[in-house]
This record gives sequence, structure tokens and C-alpha cells, in this order.
Amino acid sequence: MKKALLPIIYFGLLIASTSMVFAPTGDYEVTEGHSIAFKSADPSGKFTDISGDVTYTSGSPTESTFNLKIPVNTISTGNGMMNKKALTKEWFEEETYPNIKFKSTSVTKDENGELQIKGDLTIKGTSKEYTIPAKVSGSASKYTFKGTFYVNRIDFKVGKKSETVPDKMKIVYELPVSKKIDK
Repeated sequence: MKKALLPIIYFGLLIASTSMVFAPTGDYEVTEGHSIAFKSADPSGKFTDISGDVTYTSGSPTESTFNLKIPVNTISTGNGMMNKKALTKEWFEEETYPNIKFKSTSVTKDENGELQIKGDLTIKGTSKEYTIPAKVSGSASKYTFKGTFYVNRIDFKVGKKSETVPDKMKIVYELPVSKKIDK
């Protein structure tokens, strides 16, 4: 039954994304099911929490905004000692800089229909401009943004140059958001 509905859903999304009727701007919040993983030969792991607000309009993505926060103390490498070390002054310096932050400055859509979210990534008190690609799925009440990008940890003074830990970390994320309900 679910497989039979997929072509209909995809066709509906295609029509909605190419129509000239613009959906109203919505305010969304990050929901359960999110994932932020970092991958390298060593270390690899994930952050288990992310919060924030997203404004997204499928018909006009340039009006979108992303304001996200990841608590560094939610790092999970699968090794408790490594998790504790990641919070020290040498690495994320959690006492002084408890969050990784991303705030968008512009959003565009490329020729493949993928969003290019440009903004300021702030880690350990240092901000750098990054463009984060995002594939979008969903509808007016729920969207999911997914993508992969690389962060050079040395740019943010996270650890020191090392032969064992690569400078560039691959980041793979999935960010589900749901429309905020007025209370």
C-alpha cells in the first residue's frame, strides 16, 4: 500500500515545486529524528541534539532562514573517554563555548533543485561563512533537509594538526522540521 502511494506523492511534490502558486511562509522547529554525524578515519561520531528555528517557503526558498544550535556536550563517539576529551579546552571548550551555531544569511536553489544555504557557522567562538547543500522533502506541515558537507576543524581551533585526526571532517545531517503550533 505504501509503495503504491509513493509515485503519487512524488508527482504531487513535483507539481507543487514547479507551480506558480506560492505556499505561505511557515515557521518550523527542529523535531525528533534529526541526526548530525561526523565521519573520518578517526574519530567518527555524532551529536545527539540540535534545536532551532527554520522559516521555509517551498515556492520561494530565497526567503528561507535557518537558525540552529548544537550543544557540544551531546557529542557521542562511542568512547566515553573520547567524549570527555572532546569537551576540553583543546577541542570544543564546552565551558566557554557550549554550542555550535549556524545562522543563514541567504538561501538559493541550484539547477538540480538542491538548496544552497549560506550562513555563518560558529564553533568555539570562531565564525566562518559556509554554504551547506540541502535536499528537501516533505509538505507544508513537515519538511526534512538532508545533506553532506565538510568542515575544517583547524579553522575553528578544534584540536591541533595531527597525523591521526584529519583536518577536514565529513558532516552528514538530516534535519526534520515541523510547523510550529500557535499556543
